[in-house]
Amino acid sequence: MSSQQKGGEAPLPPARPLPVVNLGRLSMDTASRALSVQDIALACRERGCFEVVNHGISSSCMKGALEAASEFFKQPTEHKEEFASDDIRQPIRYDTSSRDGISMFRSFLKHYANPLHDWIQLWPTQPPAYRERMGEYAVELQRVSIRLMEAILQGLGLGPSYLQEKLQGGVQLMALNSYPQSSAETVDKVGLASHSDYGFLTILLQSSPGLEVMHHDDNDAWTPVPVIPGALHVHVGDHLEVLSNGRLKSLVHRAVLNPDESRVSISSIHGLSMDEEVHCAEGLVDKKHPKMYRGSSFQDFLNFLPANANKYKRFVESLRIE
Repeated sequence: MSSQQKGGEAPLPPARPLPVVNLGRLSMDTASRALSVQDIALACRERGCFEVVNHGISSSCMKGALEAASEFFKQPTEHKEEFASDDIRQPIRYDTSSRDGISMFRSFLKHYANPLHDWIQLWPTQPPAYRERMGEYAVELQRVSIRLMEAILQGLGLGPSYLQEKLQGGVQLMALNSYPQSSAETVDKVGLASHSDYGFLTILLQSSPGLEVMHHDDNDAWTPVPVIPGALHVHVGDHLEVLSNGRLKSLVHRAVLNPDESRVSISSIHGLSMDEEVHCAEGLVDKKHPKMYRGSSFQDFLNFLPANANKYKRFVESLRIE
């Protein structure tokens, strides 16, 4: 929707800027940490997402990961097709369209990354630096995800050590995405349709603008996510909505094609292990806040995709208790 409504109506108000969180404050004095936790909690509750800076991942590491992803997609088709599969349970999978009904213009490579030594031998060997660059970035992302989850859990009143061991050994699914540059002939400018992610958190790095997020209170309002040098985009997933018993809402987002250039993004989804069920935290369930969701695991999400993709818009909708 353009800034000018049809029929000569007044322009829409500008979108509110997304919150920016300085993660370094979590390691400072008690007062600074408390303020940072408060900022993260507010961003998760009101917007479902935020930009994070001072996270400790070097610019060279992030640049190397984006370059490795871009070089993978630029390879001849036969190199990429080595990983081609329509089986969503494969530990590494390349495709030019997904089977979940949300991809329009996208090529992707998905693979697991935590613990790294369990998965890296399955990763591509071409381009030559892929495993080294993406592996370094994956390890750093896992570290950042733990710090963020500690703050979010503390903000929910559950304590920073809640689920700590399970989070450290949990799933990290990396999705590398390649989107073409849009053209005048491209009728539908959406590369990836609106959806939410299954896990606790998604941490995303993009080479150029294209990610858009939806306001919680308006199903028609989209906010473009800017590319802030050195920043990572973080958003709430379905399982964090479940764990928080609805206090937090998973973020609906989409990818639109960039008119100026092709675009590469790297999403890292973080959750519990494959078979570990996520339930509403007992400390967040009481008479005023009855249990709102059924428990589920990552395996349940994989079962959901082919069976219910047309019935429910999002996985979390299938978990709601009527």
